[in-house]
Amino acid sequence: MKKLLLVALALVVTIAFTTSALAEEKAAKDAAPAHAFVGAKKCSMCHKGPAKGEIAETWAKTAHANAFKRLSGEESAAVMKTLKLEGTAQDNPQCLSCHVINAELKDEGVGCEACHGAGADYSPMKVMKDHDASVAAGMTADPKKGCVTCHNEKSPTHKGEFKFDEMWAKVAHSKKAK
Repeated sequence: MKKLLLVALALVVTIAFTTSALAEEKAAKDAAPAHAFVGAKKCSMCHKGPAKGEIAETWAKTAHANAFKRLSGEESAAVMKTLKLEGTAQDNPQCLSCHVINAELKDEGVGCEACHGAGADYSPMKVMKDHDASVAAGMTADPKKGCVTCHNEKSPTHKGEFKFDEMWAKVAHSKKAK
């Protein structure tokens, strides 16, 4: 009888620990971001040069590529003053939310993943070769959705309705060779 009681007790303890560990693992998964950022440098490994439509080179010439640097200028200082915000725009979370895509990737400003989604899960070549698989792995199928997260009335420098087609012409790029 004692032996059966010890086996039952051991089984109960094992189940309790297993259930607790599984609950902790699920909570950690739920708290983690859905996808991780890789940065424009990684994206540009495959998306540069004439054969790839010079996508990385096109981005590098846009205001997006220098969005973080723009936060150090006089215009940003004036916005901070107008909004009565302390510190610098480069340290202000409200400013950073649109001028960088990720704290670790500040220097690249508004990189590829601001419009296309965090790329860790869709960036591998075997996934990128299949558009549907890329979307399933986190790639944003409609980059316009990324644009309007910052280009909207909440921005202190908003200048009326965001005209996607007009603005897209300034940053347009294609994976097809130019």
